[in-house]
Amino acid sequence: MRIFFILFALVIFLMGCAATKYQPEGFTGGYSESQLGDNIFQVSFRGNSYTGHEIESDFALLRSAELTLQNGFRYFVIVKSVKDSSVSAYTTPSQITTTPGGETYDISMPSASNTILCFKEKPEGDGLIYDATRITQVLKKKYRIADEQ
Repeated sequence: MRIFFILFALVIFLMGCAATKYQPEGFTGGYSESQLGDNIFQVSFRGNSYTGHEIESDFALLRSAELTLQNGFRYFVIVKSVKDSSVSAYTTPSQITTTPGGETYDISMPSASNTILCFKEKPEGDGLIYDATRITQVLKKKYRIADEQ
């Protein structure tokens, strides 16, 4: 039983040592999307405890831009944006002999979700209209994300 707790603690430690990468959603976080209409999508990014709020917001924006381009559009407007953070706690078992045990660690995992409306031509209006090509270029350069081949 002791080895189980040591392995569990090691896995938790290794998972949390780096911010979530820009990737499809998996065990350590990432992006996901749903198509709600012909030109309406919901895009989400979930990070881990080492992912800052700026990163999760930028990655949700980047995925929004990529999805816009992949579906034959050029521009998008965010009609709804939600930023959240789930908090959980982990208490180390007191049976582990290498640590005092019984210590509690709070783990915060940020997330961002955008509902976007996509357009082929730049719409008229005073709202914030994103150019998906430009957003993709800027954010991929900022985070050193290579284009897919």
